[in-house]
Amino acid sequence: MTAFIIHNMAPIMFGALVLFLLLGYPVAFALAANGLVFALIGIELGLFRPDFMQALPERVFGVMNNDTLLAIPFFTFMGLILERSGMAEDLLDTIGQLFGPIRGGLAYAVIFVGALLAATTGVVAASVISMGLISLPIMLRYGYDRRLASGVIAASGTLAQIIPPSLVLIVMADQLGRSVGDMYEGAFIPGLVLAGLYAGYVFLVTLIKPDAAPGLPPEAIGYREDDGSRGTWQLLLLVIFSGVVGYYVMGQTEVKGGADFVILTMSVGVTVSFLCALFNYWFGGRKVLITLVLTAGFVAGWWYLKTSGWAKTALLSEALAAGALYASVAGLIERFTGRRIVSRLAEQVTFVMVPPLGLIFLVLGTIFIGVATPTEGGAMGAAGAIILAMLKRRMTWTLTTQAVESTAKLSAFVLFILVGARVFSLTFYGVNGHRWVEELLVSLPGGQTGFLIVVNVLIFLLAFFLDFFELAFIAVPLIGPAAERLGIDLIWFGVILGVNMQTSFMHPPFGFALFFLRSVAAKEPYKDRVTGKMMEPVTTGQIYWGAVPFVVIQCIMVALVITFPQMVMHYKSTGPVLDEKKALEQLQNLPGLDAPPAIDFNAPPKF
Repeated sequence: MTAFIIHNMAPIMFGALVLFLLLGYPVAFALAANGLVFALIGIELGLFRPDFMQALPERVFGVMNNDTLLAIPFFTFMGLILERSGMAEDLLDTIGQLFGPIRGGLAYAVIFVGALLAATTGVVAASVISMGLISLPIMLRYGYDRRLASGVIAASGTLAQIIPPSLVLIVMADQLGRSVGDMYEGAFIPGLVLAGLYAGYVFLVTLIKPDAAPGLPPEAIGYREDDGSRGTWQLLLLVIFSGVVGYYVMGQTEVKGGADFVILTMSVGVTVSFLCALFNYWFGGRKVLITLVLTAGFVAGWWYLKTSGWAKTALLSEALAAGALYASVAGLIERFTGRRIVSRLAEQVTFVMVPPLGLIFLVLGTIFIGVATPTEGGAMGAAGAIILAMLKRRMTWTLTTQAVESTAKLSAFVLFILVGARVFSLTFYGVNGHRWVEELLVSLPGGQTGFLIVVNVLIFLLAFFLDFFELAFIAVPLIGPAAERLGIDLIWFGVILGVNMQTSFMHPPFGFALFFLRSVAAKEPYKDRVTGKMMEPVTTGQIYWGAVPFVVIQCIMVALVITFPQMVMHYKSTGPVLDEKKALEQLQNLPGLDAPPAIDFNAPPKF
């Protein structure tokens, strides 16, 4: 019996952990208790010496000393401040007005805002609760299918787990020993593609069942022009102009491709659109002469900087000149024809969307181009969120204390799980558990493909019982070395697992996103405050069934990332490139260092 236990200590230890988790013990304490108990058993059986456990304090101190994990409280605080300052409500109202008249428009608005909140809050609970409180009553008021409405809200909230700056990607990068910046850059495109798949599903539903997602009636649409038009073509013209300017400006820089080129191009475009709307709002119409003077000044400044060799500084002046030029033309047209080129809808969308987008680009842009580390980017994001809340005059002492308290709770939760995982992993390594897991996974048939299929099925099944933090701290350290041994790129592997772990929020019956939505959805019949009609409640069954199609979409996305790895691997093409000629010149110019003599390969050999 003793020989059997010694030979199978690793699987017994892993099985005991699963048993503790199924019994409902807190994950952090289950991990630590398993590690300590089996450490005593291992010492007693002679599997390792008692002094092996002296490495435990150093491992725990390593957790406390990990600068990368500081990004978690920074991004959490940023998200909570933005969410509680009313940003989600403003976005949902404005984007709902933009997409509302088309069939499924409110669902598209929820997906769009969900992706935007994912890039700012990074917290699933905040996104799902905000959109559930604001959007669900509106969608039910205008006849949306309850399953579709609840599924869209829950799924859009889980985008916070894959779209940077995601907390799970920080943990994933730390556990796999890779750069958080690379992980963010690799996950950027898959996150946008997943949001597009959600929108594609809504489009299919509107084709098959038009009554499941009707458009808003005309009387529910605001932000109209004096002649009754909506002004959407003016918004489209502003977006196209800003995008072209952003592409032109970025084309003059050294950034040529990848997620950093996309996000920096978008940041310049958003800046230009904001300047266009702002200059038009301040100086349009009768004050157009002021805009013309500003335009001339910005163009002159751009030309001076360009010709003086200040090319990088000239990029900002190009954006200012483009914004002022657009506003000048719009002002002249409005003054002489009475037709607005920057409509009320364009102004509203620009002024509501630019602040959070600007914060996203400030954080992710600086991380992608290497100016800031994720920790520094998180600190800038937290400071920017405070500034935005103060500009909106919504920054109160109560809001601040609530955000700080929630951030401290989440950070302590993560830290305790990580410490428990360190205790468990030390003992697991001591009984050669890492070798057992590695050999078990590497020996699977099918090579890399077979490994990826088995691991993703395993993660999918574990997600029924564990959330993403627990999966990242328990499963990833065990399967990461096997993936590296098989030659799998760990950034690609981490993004695949990140998409898969989203399902832990959507799995009936234990998905946390479903619980969050259940907590804010109506449980009893209620009277709609706008129409005055009695509305039926949203049942738990409707929430669960609404989540099933989106779980399938997430699984399809996992398959797409495996099939098309370039969606992630583009991060390699955007890293720093060594200019060999320039490096050699600098090396030869070092003082006291003579260049090696030239070698004549045509000369006869000398003996």
